[in-house]
Amino acid sequence: MADSMREMLQSDMQCEGLLECFHDLKRIDKEVFRLLNDRSAGLTVDEIADGVDRERSTAYRSVQRLLSAGFIQKEQENYEQGGYHHVYHPRDAEKIAQDMQRTLNDWYAKMGNLIGEFTEKYSDEQTAVAES
Repeated sequence: MADSMREMLQSDMQCEGLLECFHDLKRIDKEVFRLLNDRSAGLTVDEIADGVDRERSTAYRSVQRLLSAGFIQKEQENYEQGGYHHVYHPRDAEKIAQDMQRTLNDWYAKMGNLIGEFTEKYSDEQTAVAES
């Protein structure tokens, strides 16, 4: 990933790069997200692990990162004889995009404030030096 914003803006970023850029997700997370999007039914962690050819614990950690980032959702399915298991589905792409847009807007506002503080701080220091 790019070291600076300038490098990031100059790179050839693809839409999956948003997963890394916004949420610092890993390559395995993108694989899991694609797998879930390619399936019409929800998948268990074991099915996800098989689908991405990884250990169950690796798949579980990836699922947890995707849940925390808000890219997937968890649903409980109950067995008729008792007990349950969880399946995972991707969230609606529009909702994910709206969340990312809100995050970007918040970031933009924060950067704008920091730039304003920078201008104020260094303009005042330059004025004080010029007046001395």
